[in-house]
Amino acid sequence: MSDFVSDFVSDSVSDSEGFVPVAGGRLWAQAAGEGTGVVLVHAGIADARMWDPQWEALAARHRVVRYDTRGFGRSETADVPFANWADLVAVMDAAGLDRAVAVGCSRGGSIALDAVLELPDRFSGLVWVCSGVGGLKTIASPLELELDARDEALFEAKDWEAVADLDVARWVDGPGQPAGRAPEAIRAFVRQMDLETLVAEEPTGQPIALDPPAAGRLAEIAVPVMAIVGLLDGSSTAQAADVLVAGVARARRIDLPGVAHLPNLERPEWFTDTLLGFLAEVGWV
Repeated sequence: MSDFVSDFVSDSVSDSEGFVPVAGGRLWAQAAGEGTGVVLVHAGIADARMWDPQWEALAARHRVVRYDTRGFGRSETADVPFANWADLVAVMDAAGLDRAVAVGCSRGGSIALDAVLELPDRFSGLVWVCSGVGGLKTIASPLELELDARDEALFEAKDWEAVADLDVARWVDGPGQPAGRAPEAIRAFVRQMDLETLVAEEPTGQPIALDPPAAGRLAEIAVPVMAIVGLLDGSSTAQAADVLVAGVARARRIDLPGVAHLPNLERPEWFTDTLLGFLAEVGWV
């Protein structure tokens, strides 16, 4: 990734990086390559850097853009109402993408799903990775409820180092997995991204939920959807994937054993090849 350009603000994103102005803020984004569009949306414990393993391969074949969502990484926002799906489309506009395949992990997958529902003419497919479905109520295990309570207490205490450690244990290793199950390089990379966002304590704005939410609208989705589930991830991911695949006519699910919440980092070569294969399948070449 090239150096951060702190003073570049434009209505378009060059083949390096810059800021996209949005109501009440600005979004750091990077675009590269030529051809059909791909937009990448990061997880809630990461920022746009999580897509580093896929970036060059995608840029060699497509016009690809990634960005930091509000409250994360280098993006900035005032405490204003906004829609995450609208921010995603603003980044697409700035990168010159009339249409794209959306790829989102965790929180990013939910944002991408909402965008596909709100502006179906702008998307040709969706890759939903270890994510959720807006408005869906899932059932947490006793361990997950305990982790939620610990996380809430640490947030209230602003013990950001401990929050980052818990996030790595829960989402990178997987709930109930031995500490250090995932490779140390991945654990350290995610912890760095997570901690940088936590300690900054930047405003996150007031995200507006999609109304009606995605859970009751899945039948509206006509484009192909690929759902990827890490089998060491939390139980809500598999529950949401079940609902997504049952509700979308052209959806399919891939389960990955031995992988938790971030398959593109744990299995980067497999993920890149699978993503490029999906893009070819939907005619996105």
